[in-house]
Amino acid sequence: MQTSFTPEQLADPHVAESEKILRRCVHCGFCTATCPTYVTLGNELDSPRGRIYLIKGMLENGRPADQEVVTHIDRCLSCLACMTTCPSGVDYMHLVDHARIHIENTYRRPLIDRLIRNLLAAVLPYPQRFRAALILAKLGRPLAPMLKRVSALKPLGAMLDLAPKTAAKASDATRRGTYPAQAEKRGRVAILSGCAQPVLDPGINDATLRLLARLGIDVVVPEGEGCCGALVHHMGRENEALDFARRNVDVWTREIDRGGLDAVIITASGCGTTIKDYGHMLRLDSAYAEKAARVSALAKDITEYLATLDLPKLEPKRLNVAYHSACSMQHGQKITALPKNLLKAAGFTVRDPAEGHLCCGSAGTYNILQSEISAQLKARKVRNIEATKPDVIATGNIGCIIQIATGTEIPILHTVELLDWAYGGPRPEKLPTK
Repeated sequence: MQTSFTPEQLADPHVAESEKILRRCVHCGFCTATCPTYVTLGNELDSPRGRIYLIKGMLENGRPADQEVVTHIDRCLSCLACMTTCPSGVDYMHLVDHARIHIENTYRRPLIDRLIRNLLAAVLPYPQRFRAALILAKLGRPLAPMLKRVSALKPLGAMLDLAPKTAAKASDATRRGTYPAQAEKRGRVAILSGCAQPVLDPGINDATLRLLARLGIDVVVPEGEGCCGALVHHMGRENEALDFARRNVDVWTREIDRGGLDAVIITASGCGTTIKDYGHMLRLDSAYAEKAARVSALAKDITEYLATLDLPKLEPKRLNVAYHSACSMQHGQKITALPKNLLKAAGFTVRDPAEGHLCCGSAGTYNILQSEISAQLKARKVRNIEATKPDVIATGNIGCIIQIATGTEIPILHTVELLDWAYGGPRPEKLPTK
């Protein structure tokens, strides 16, 4: 794609990077075949190629974002299926990240939209606030149908619909400290406790701690780490996202210096994609660039790390598992076969749903801010999963778990919960008893 940025524009390193990305696009349109919003809506501007044209025009002309640009960029899930498909290697992720920052800095959203986005940014990344919000959501749930009838208030209705009806049990996994190996020591890792996951399903990290301890791994839950920054990053709130990233980089760097780390373990693949990008996010910060790159190199999804431990192969179990590959796992981190291979080695029969490359519609806050498109994608995903007739669904991302669970009666678990059970841990409560 030809571009015509001025030398003055290219002096901005963000613009210079976007210009290089734009030049790689050859208009081939392969991305349209795997873009969930284009497949759902059929609008060229809701495809990666269409959004690239909009972003190019906005940046090249140095103009503020307008309503048309914002509408179509907001509809992007950042699922990154287009990057898996693209034969030219267009780095769409960083291009749309730049576009969202530009939108946040130049476009004034309607008042209610601003208030809802401010609410999400002020609550979701903070576990105590989020926990309190879920308590209030129980009281407000009867209002959801009324809220969804008012266009500007639909996100509030979607929030109430998504809120769990029962509170998650307390967990040890959010307590700071070191969880020592229970077998001959083989390694030392830190684990991201995160923000939304420990509130919505703390059992995921509990299972991770148990499994790693039995495998001889010391696990550190360090003081001070928290939200990875993905939630605000995808809203274009660059300064907030970088502050979260710096805090975590500082925390994990201290642990590296204190006792060494083999990995920083992440059990939410959406967080994993962001943490693996810390090196890029902080590349222009001289005080953090090197440290952030070191942390990104250590970041591993739990299945990536388990694959290095050479787990024994177990006898087959009479349990059929539909594996849902989260977009942030397969497209963001390029982890595709590892989780399924681990489940198969643990004795489970793994089934691949059709259209596995398409997003379930969760995508961070997307199922709140774009609830109608999200609902269509969820229904499509659930149909494909249920067609495999599984006993249980496995996936590696808390957002997908919450999203899919609202559309099916089939139990859905994190992959590590099944692996923990298979290798000596307790049977997950959600698992069918047959």
